[in-house]
Amino acid sequence: MEVKTIGVIGAGTMGRGIAYAAALGGYRTILEDVMPETLAKGMAWIQQAFEEGVKRGKVPAEDATAALSRLATASCVEDACREADFLIEAVPEEMELKLELFTVFDKFAKPNAVLASNTSSLSIAEMAEMTYRPELCVGMHFFNPVPKMRLIEIVRAPKTCDETIAACREVGTRMGKEVVVVKESPGFITSRVNALIGNEAFAMLEARLASAEDIDKALKLGLNHPMGPFEMVDLVGLDVRLRILEYLHATLGEKYRPNELLKKLVSEGRLGRKSGRGVYDYSAAKPRSE
Repeated sequence: MEVKTIGVIGAGTMGRGIAYAAALGGYRTILEDVMPETLAKGMAWIQQAFEEGVKRGKVPAEDATAALSRLATASCVEDACREADFLIEAVPEEMELKLELFTVFDKFAKPNAVLASNTSSLSIAEMAEMTYRPELCVGMHFFNPVPKMRLIEIVRAPKTCDETIAACREVGTRMGKEVVVVKESPGFITSRVNALIGNEAFAMLEARLASAEDIDKALKLGLNHPMGPFEMVDLVGLDVRLRILEYLHATLGEKYRPNELLKKLVSEGRLGRKSGRGVYDYSAAKPRSE
């Protein structure tokens, strides 16, 4: 499989980061979103990310210029599908939406194009069954923020072929990432473990065993985690974490039942950094817990 053009569907937090990495990796990259304002914001973010990378000495100026020249946009999924050798969807974590996209991918994409989902927990096999090419369907779980996080989980569904896995490894490597391969199972590796850690942290906070700041500090300094569980959930989004836990609870059982405090914060619209408040309040100069 020769991959020259990558199509990224969804220009939100994850999609724009994936497009950044794909363009920097040398691929012609087409970014698409159904919302014109989201697409414009995504492209502006990529431009700024490259400018900041150059200023900090992380990205050579000539590499940033070349990467930006490889970026293009599409106003509809069908247009991105027709040109791409490799498609990555980065839409919200809702199975119905992903199933609909894979149906469109299968109809309009090149016959040998790889169809990848940036899901953090949902079934790749279920998405693949919407197509006539299940051997070309795969999961590619990127991490936020994509430019800084080095890992990609490649999720192999029962019918995913070796050539598709090899193509994913090549794409991931050129993006500057480390890759791991996991057989499809709910939550894969990282979401499954991280959901338990985060849920237990909420249980401790709910029981007033320690403050959010001290729980975060304990895991960072005592267990060498780069971020505390509450810093992480505020970055990822409390609503995203809740959906993952609900899915894991339904598929893997009682130990993944979402904590009531987490559910309460989501119901109050406290979704994390993106809403200005989560476990921490970001309206002040320095984030503080409430």
